[in-house]
Amino acid sequence: MIQPPGQIPWPSHWFAGQNCDDALYRGDVSDGEESTAGPASGAEGAEALIADPVVELDDAVSLIDRFPAVAGLDLTVHKGDIVLLRGPNGAGKSTLLRLCAGLAPLSAGQGSVLGHDLASRVGRRSLRRQAGLLAHQTFLYDELTVEENVLFWARANRIDTASVEPVLDRLALSNRLKRVKVSNLSAGQRRRTSLAVLVVRRPRLWLLDEPHAGLDVNGRDFVDGLVKHAVAFGATVMLASHDFDRAAEIATRTVVIDGGQAYDQAQPQALREDEPNFQPPAEATAANGSTEANGSTEANGNTEVDSGVAPAAESG
Repeated sequence: MIQPPGQIPWPSHWFAGQNCDDALYRGDVSDGEESTAGPASGAEGAEALIADPVVELDDAVSLIDRFPAVAGLDLTVHKGDIVLLRGPNGAGKSTLLRLCAGLAPLSAGQGSVLGHDLASRVGRRSLRRQAGLLAHQTFLYDELTVEENVLFWARANRIDTASVEPVLDRLALSNRLKRVKVSNLSAGQRRRTSLAVLVVRRPRLWLLDEPHAGLDVNGRDFVDGLVKHAVAFGATVMLASHDFDRAAEIATRTVVIDGGQAYDQAQPQALREDEPNFQPPAEATAANGSTEANGSTEANGNTEVDSGVAPAAESG
């Protein structure tokens, strides 16, 4: 059984890069370059090295097979935000998350995430080590076991493998289950395995596409606790969800995505997800993060997803 997030203290190094050797996570090294910064320890050190705004998109366009899935989108996300992306199916939410992970192309406009230029191939590659995507597509290897998958991603991201076992234990993936091949797992077990990879990688930016999908009540509560604690240790979160009630409880701000564009929503209101011609509320403003001084707004919910973590080693 997944252990409730509130009962056991979260190891701070799961989120802040503390007590581990992955200099890249702490911000000392960028894709093989020599370290020029001093070591950062704990949440304060990690936060000091994270660019703010974390996400800054200006008239961004992302073409998928010549279709503008993201069409002139303006969005600013600040450090520590938990931004809920809500909107009808096909609105561009998943493509936006992939764009912010460095996995979808920036076809026009300007964009930077964690200080990396999305128009630059090198910038996107560097970003993939610092952003974690839980997506519809799984990035797990079916012929590897649960433990082998998590160990692979830990090593690929220069993470101390000693952190793998406690993470598997927290997600009820230890004992016999860790030796089962991913191809033999249920949908919920696959999702938990992808969550384990995400936690072990300790990304600075969490990009969650329907993070509660395929999980039972305990699993969903665990995800909510995980998000809150990650933010407490310096991470920033963007999540897309159709489960408005649950997501609204953890989000600090809601952004409506429709027609590949973004609109800040000051207050949550009913949105018919099955309505293809949904029009953003009249009072909505461009999602530049300037609605209030603290950037807070309400949020929304969740769907079904297979799970995946942005591959750090992928090129281009």
